[in-house]
Amino acid sequence: MKDAYLSKSDEDLMSLLVNQDSLALETLFNRYYPALCKFTSIYIKDYNKAEELIADLFMKLWDKRNELQIKSIKKYLFTAAKNLAFNEIQRVKFHILSINDREDTLDYPDTYLNPHEQLTSRESYSEIISLINLLPDRQREVLLMSRIDMLEKNIIADLLGISVRTVETLLYQAVKNFRSLTTDRLEI
Repeated sequence: MKDAYLSKSDEDLMSLLVNQDSLALETLFNRYYPALCKFTSIYIKDYNKAEELIADLFMKLWDKRNELQIKSIKKYLFTAAKNLAFNEIQRVKFHILSINDREDTLDYPDTYLNPHEQLTSRESYSEIISLINLLPDRQREVLLMSRIDMLEKNIIADLLGISVRTVETLLYQAVKNFRSLTTDRLEI
């Protein structure tokens, strides 16, 4: 029975899912879970947390199966995964460290940088990230995936559901815009 589900289209599986077919959910899960985890971990830099977020996404999909009006399940899942990743980033950004967390960070001082170098490095990093955040969403996304996560263009294309040529164009535009932003910043 399970083998018959593997050959079904996403649309067929969604129809079955709405009719409370758990095998349809399992098939969608097996089809998209690995790629969604990899995609989400690009943003949050924690593969275990990405797995947790994507598992929750599929549980929500099951819980809301009758309410959702989804045209493309692949697009829906990747968009939802990206939103979950951004929500997690915001949650972590505003998380206040407990005393135990602070003690843990004190156990591992960076012996390679003196305090001045550490401060300069942090300031440079913050400046670069603030400039990257000024780029349009898709350009920023492709730039980070390519330059920070070191993903190949074909992998980025698969993850984002766009062509390799589009990835190349977005990357070119992102680098060009980033250079322009850094030039403008230097003139200030």
